[in-house]
Formats: sequence, C-alpha cells, structure tokens
Amino acid sequence: MDKSKPTATPWLVSSLSSNHVGSFDSSVYRSVVGALPYITITRPDIAFAVNKVCQTMHAPSTQHWVNLKHLLRYLKGSILHGLLFRHSPSLSHTAFSNADCVGSPSDRQFTRGYLIFLGTNLVSWSSKKQPTVARSSTAAEYRAVADTIAELLWIRSLLTELRIPFTSPTTLWCDNVGATYLTANPIFHARTKHVEFDYHFVPEQVLSKHLRVCIISSTDQHADLLTKALPKARFKLLFNKVNLVSRQSLRGAIEEEDPSG
Repeated sequence: MDKSKPTATPWLVSSLSSNHVGSFDSSVYRSVVGALPYITITRPDIAFAVNKVCQTMHAPSTQHWVNLKHLLRYLKGSILHGLLFRHSPSLSHTAFSNADCVGSPSDRQFTRGYLIFLGTNLVSWSSKKQPTVARSSTAAEYRAVADTIAELLWIRSLLTELRIPFTSPTTLWCDNVGATYLTANPIFHARTKHVEFDYHFVPEQVLSKHLRVCIISSTDQHADLLTKALPKARFKLLFNKVNLVSRQSLRGAIEEEDPSG
C-alpha cells in the first residue's frame, strides 16, 4: 500500500450498508487489523474505522478487505499527523458524549464514543460498539453519557492523586435532549424503564455538583468523529477540533515564530 493513492477520510459512508459477500483470507486480514489498535493511541481520527474493521476479524469478506485498504490509504496520506498538546492556563474538564443507535444495520447495536479534554488538550477518547440493543435514542445516549462519566471519574481520581485540584464541575456536552433531562431528573416511565439500574449513578454526580450535563447541537458535537462515518467536509472540521495537526505545518509555524530555530 506504500504506492497507493491517499484518501481524505478513513471510512466511506456507503460501506456501512454494503452487501458483504465473498470470503477473504482471514489470516492476512487479522495480521493487518491486529496492528491498527496501537495507532489509535495517538490518532483518535481513526478510532471509529478501527473499531469497525475489528468487528469482522472472525469472517472477513472481500468488501471488508476493501474497507481495510481504504483505511490504510487514509493512513498513508496522514502519516505525519498527530495530536498537538499546548500549555493551557485552565485545567477544567470538558467532555463530549455521543451515540449512533443505527450505526450497525445488521444487528442494530449502537456505537458510543466520547472525547475528554483537559483544558484545551484531548487526553482521552473511545469508540466502542455496545453489546446491548437500545430501544430508544434516549437510552442509547444515556448509556453513552454513563460510560463517559465513568472515564471522567477515573481521570479525576488520577489527577487528585497527583495533587491537581479542581475548582469547577466538569462540563459534559450531549446532543440528545431526553438524555440530558434524564441526568438531572431521573423520572422513569414507559420509555426509560428498560435502562439498566447500574447507570443510575449519573444523577448522583449531577446532584453532587461534580458534573454538569449540557445540551449541544448536533452540528457542534465533536464526538461524531468516533461514532459514525462522516463526509469529507464534516470529517475535516472535527479533525481540526481535536487538535490533530501535521508535523510539517507545526514545524513551519515554529520557524515563523522563531526564525533562528
């Protein structure tokens, strides 16, 4: 793939509904896919695509191999990109939580993702297919919020051990109105009674003033990068939002600020 033509996105929108027919050599497929999770440690932009290709390791088809090669072509074109960490005057937590409850047409299980920022720097992210089927978009989003809060609590605990104080509550942005209301007023009725009880620690965190869940428009939802295949323009916008930059552009910016090097 070193001489292949680069692509602008890691995953094609049309591939989500493609008919996956034919079979492919599973040993070759697993060999390539097995190396990709290590790249996601520094590349949140490919987390969704890697999550998708890992789901088909047991029985890959020719279409799955085409999708995997598309991802490799994207990596070839963005091999010099990585996360940029800047000095931030604020150590406040900000998180984006999202769920795509129709992301898997075959089994209707949803994909959840989150982005967690410490100040202006992205420090944690995840894209994962949930093992359960959500009966409503509110349930899917609420479970995604719960998973995000669990990660936030772990990060806060770690930073507390490092003696880094917190003076303000964490802000979590969610684009589902029902899930946002449910975090502050957990009244259960016919549409929410099927939500598992182990997710009900969310209102406790809100009431303790450690967390603030706010509504955000879908157009401003950064976590879309981790839950669905995006068109080129939308992907590029969110790519820049998470501080992914090219080494070449960063080197040029440094030389402009300090010509002496």
